[in-house]
Amino acid sequence: MINLGIIGTNWITEQFVKATDETKSFSLTHVYSRTEAKAESFIADLDKKNIQISTDLEAFFKEDFDTVYIASPNALHFEQAKLAIENGKNVIVEKPITSTIEEFTILDKLAHEKNVYLFEAARHIQEPIFKKIEEVVADHRADLSGATFSYMKYSSRYDDFKAGKTPNVFTTKFSGGALYDLGVYTIYDAVVLFGQPEKVCYDAEFLSSGIDGSGSLTLSYPTFDVNIIIGKTKNSYMSSEIYFGRDTLLLDNGGDINHLDWADDNKNITDVPTNKSENPMDSEAVEFARIMTEKDQPSYDKLLKYARIVNRVLEQARTSAGLVFEADEEN
Repeated sequence: MINLGIIGTNWITEQFVKATDETKSFSLTHVYSRTEAKAESFIADLDKKNIQISTDLEAFFKEDFDTVYIASPNALHFEQAKLAIENGKNVIVEKPITSTIEEFTILDKLAHEKNVYLFEAARHIQEPIFKKIEEVVADHRADLSGATFSYMKYSSRYDDFKAGKTPNVFTTKFSGGALYDLGVYTIYDAVVLFGQPEKVCYDAEFLSSGIDGSGSLTLSYPTFDVNIIIGKTKNSYMSSEIYFGRDTLLLDNGGDINHLDWADDNKNITDVPTNKSENPMDSEAVEFARIMTEKDQPSYDKLLKYARIVNRVLEQARTSAGLVFEADEEN
């Protein structure tokens, strides 16, 4: 197995580590946290033994492990990933990989120079249910006529924001907001299934902090549009849809996809059989480990291409909406 170090001691890091245990793809050996107490608590919750703890980031990257998984606030991804690559580590960064396309380009070039892998962890595109969606789209591509993807979920931090606090996910300092969280899933949906759009437009609903609490995007393709609805300040139970003229593929969600149906012109709805892992990060853990172990360059190049397009679309969307991060001023 591949030795793994992690940055971040939150729920998503715990889920990823559990996925690596379940699939025997990586072995956790090192944890970085700003405080030793948090790291110790995280390790205890996972019932792990003999894990090395670091509270100094530069010292952490000098340790003997192969790959780092980074799940810190968005604005910290770039510097942490850059330092990891400079120290010869393979890097898996939780989406979005960077705050700007310029940062992405720097990491991409540096990873190539250092001969290490750089992955963006957009876990849902690796799940069996998404692979089934790809199959359906490929089989009916001649009739493809557009899509609507919806992913809106009331953030657990939004009440704090309304109470006058400043959670990272609702600040421009940490590159937060709806687009650079739930929006990443839906843009991946469009890019993987349909390719790079010709035009991107984002109509954002801004919060007092200058960040987007919710909004709607239009991605324009030569013969159809993809409409995207995202939000962290409200809940939506609307399904997502991919259109094939008279027929429609129904997804229960644009990001956390659990069920598929096929609806025909006569309003007959048929279940589309597929699989769903209990831990949604199992498939990406397996695929990242496989690519590195087998040195599968074509598969790696494909994922990197998706990441490049998605992060370019994200920046185009921000520009169209007038959404500015502090990271823009630093670059």
